[in-house]
Amino acid sequence: MIEFGLICALAFYVAWNLGANDVANSMGTSVGSGALSLRQALAIAAVMELLGSLLLGSRVASTLATEVLEVSAFAPQPQLLATGMVAVLLAAGVWLQLSTWLRIPVSLSHAVVGAIAGFGVVSAGATVVHWSVVGAISLAWVVTPLLSGAIAAVLYRTIERWILTAPLPLAQLYEWLPWLCSGWVMVVGAVIWPQVAIALPLSTASNGLVPPVLPLGVGAIATGLLTLAALRSGSVQASFARLQIVTAGCVAFAHGSNDVGNAIAPLSVILTIQRTQQVPLHSAALPLWVLGVGAGGIVLGLVMAGGRVIQTVGKEILQLDPSQGFAAEFATAATVLLASRLGLPVSTSHALVGAVVGVGLARLAAKPSHASAIQGKTLRPIALAWGVTVPAAAALSGAIALGLIQLRQTIGG
Repeated sequence: MIEFGLICALAFYVAWNLGANDVANSMGTSVGSGALSLRQALAIAAVMELLGSLLLGSRVASTLATEVLEVSAFAPQPQLLATGMVAVLLAAGVWLQLSTWLRIPVSLSHAVVGAIAGFGVVSAGATVVHWSVVGAISLAWVVTPLLSGAIAAVLYRTIERWILTAPLPLAQLYEWLPWLCSGWVMVVGAVIWPQVAIALPLSTASNGLVPPVLPLGVGAIATGLLTLAALRSGSVQASFARLQIVTAGCVAFAHGSNDVGNAIAPLSVILTIQRTQQVPLHSAALPLWVLGVGAGGIVLGLVMAGGRVIQTVGKEILQLDPSQGFAAEFATAATVLLASRLGLPVSTSHALVGAVVGVGLARLAAKPSHASAIQGKTLRPIALAWGVTVPAAAALSGAIALGLIQLRQTIGG
């Protein structure tokens, strides 16, 4: 078995790159609209990503490896699977770091799935890969930005029609704010609350359900506080800027709770094999310190290098004001929620870029003079990176896995 401390360092390296690249999902539009400075965005994202990772980050990590590969095929050689997971960590980390330095937002989930598939093919043949799962991810890659863009366009056009271009925009905002705030609380609550409720000691012993009055009360209080905070701003865009601070923080929390699993799933598989000398057929060991490795890496990567991709998503695709940034973040959260309910694997980065483009198209429909606002020169390399992430990660992982397998055989022989 390769030294476990080195493997933990590799998982931390992948999480570092996740923090440096994928945090643009939650903070890019807030920086681009001017609602937050880059330093403020990094501080809020660091706290919320850490909380999301530690509190709710175990779901993806416990199932990812067993969904992409037929893990039972490695039962006679569990160490082969462990070696493959090391290759996955290296391949995903290298790809994500390259994308970060090129300031291109990519999906770690796609990189990890591609890397797992690449290792599986070179080690046990193509039949060991669950290609239906890979196909679902590829389909979600196409659908996610389209759906998010459509939601963002409709929401922004609604805001523009009924608030921004109204004779008395501030008065219209006061009428719409409670509905906008309650809609956001519903979206975020539907994503986060079911996971939080499982851990609440207030759930009933008979069925594990939390009394309905609790989430309703929390939602009502949150809606009221959001509305009051926005009303105190005194102008339309300042109100949306305050709402964006909240929406960005919530998206960061949800991002940390889901995407940390991509960074630590291979580590959890290796840990299970080390402890039991068997492959994890259904779930992998995931103690709190493993979540800590992923959470710590995300936060450090975010603080050290997260600003590069944030600038790309927030400023170089389309210049946003706070109302447009709010529409983009709302659409991103709604898309991820819908996909989760349908059981579809999605990329938050794809959703957010699609939402930003959707806002740009809505602006174009209202004012054709905005035709040049969307920066095609920025979108082209992003789209190319999306298309090549899975095969590139698969090729990297396959090559690294072959090298590690050869090295094990040489040392063992």
